[in-house]
Amino acid sequence: MNTRIEVAANPGEAERAAVLRPLNDYNVAQAGDPQPENLALLIRDEHTDEVIGGLYGSIFYCWLFIELLAVPEQTRGQGTGSKLLDMAEELAREKGCVGIWLDTFDFQAPEFYPKHGFTRFGQLDDFPPGHQRYFFQKRLI
Repeated sequence: MNTRIEVAANPGEAERAAVLRPLNDYNVAQAGDPQPENLALLIRDEHTDEVIGGLYGSIFYCWLFIELLAVPEQTRGQGTGSKLLDMAEELAREKGCVGIWLDTFDFQAPEFYPKHGFTRFGQLDDFPPGHQRYFFQKRLI
């Protein structure tokens, strides 16, 4: 087979899907179908019903990955973030998850997660430059 490598500036979803396809096929062959399931816990403004924050994640390979956790500034310090994490953990346990993992930046209150039983398992320095990105996990079983 003859191939060539090209640089694609600003590739679209079709290019991403084409690169992802053989990787997904290989992963499924090695580890089985991850059977992903997305979940969201939404914080809504009671007057407008607008979503103003919450938690968004995916369960796959028996782990909950918390992709997004946003607590609106006007509700910080009222236990909203803790409630979101507690609810996510309860859902993960109901689904039989091994654990929960997430990543955050040094400027996004990383000290919040250890208070909820998470341990740091990785750190990426200078991402973005002058800051750190942290990776946390919490084993449930």
